[in-house]
Amino acid sequence: MRIRSALLRYGARSLRSLHLSFAVAAICLAAAVPAHLPGQSLRGSTSSLDRQNRAAREHDFTFIASPAQVRRFVDGGYLVRVPESRDYRLHSISFPYARPEVKLFISRLAPQYRRACGEQLVVTSLTRPRNRQPRNASPRSVHPTGMALDLRRPDSRCRAWLERVLLQLEGSGVLEASLERWPPHYHVALFPRQYAAYVERISLGSAGQYRVRPGDSLWEIARRHDTTVTRLRSANNLDDSRIYPGQVLTVPN
Repeated sequence: MRIRSALLRYGARSLRSLHLSFAVAAICLAAAVPAHLPGQSLRGSTSSLDRQNRAAREHDFTFIASPAQVRRFVDGGYLVRVPESRDYRLHSISFPYARPEVKLFISRLAPQYRRACGEQLVVTSLTRPRNRQPRNASPRSVHPTGMALDLRRPDSRCRAWLERVLLQLEGSGVLEASLERWPPHYHVALFPRQYAAYVERISLGSAGQYRVRPGDSLWEIARRHDTTVTRLRSANNLDDSRIYPGQVLTVPN
């Protein structure tokens, strides 16, 4: 079930009490994202489920049926492992895999959250095959596609920060987020292409250049820029496909 929450009033009141550095961290994460729409909330709706399922169809995502199919998608490179880090941890997750853009989302959100709140972000669910869905899951859940994740609902101080960021990103059209009742958590359905494009806009240092982020591969960068690994290697005089975070690559037109 979805629950209604007075998010905007609560968020505004709590955020005033945060240290200036916390606000700066939130602004960095939400750069280039418009303010959330009037009346927008995390209560969820049928139309939100419609948008999530439409995005899954537009991405031609398969609704994974079983653990064996999860493994095939991992072996095929469609799903990637999401390892724990100093900024976030996985709690009771049977299948620590997701679409590459979901991994990117977590790797960007978690450090910002940790700096703002002084604690790790807790991820409670990633890819779930259809035959491992909980009883209270919606039959239209997009967890079986690998494009969704669940985040534990933190205490009040950190909750305001997290809800504000989720609302801003939802307003930008890169995800749908809702607050679930039991157990209390945020369900986030990420729209991979839209989110990747958003990240590109705020990560592009200058025209024709790209700064490598943790978890990137030449294959993923080439795919997002509509080019090839061979052309990327040639443009950057790379002897192999090894790259490192912070490296600036020239992206051929």
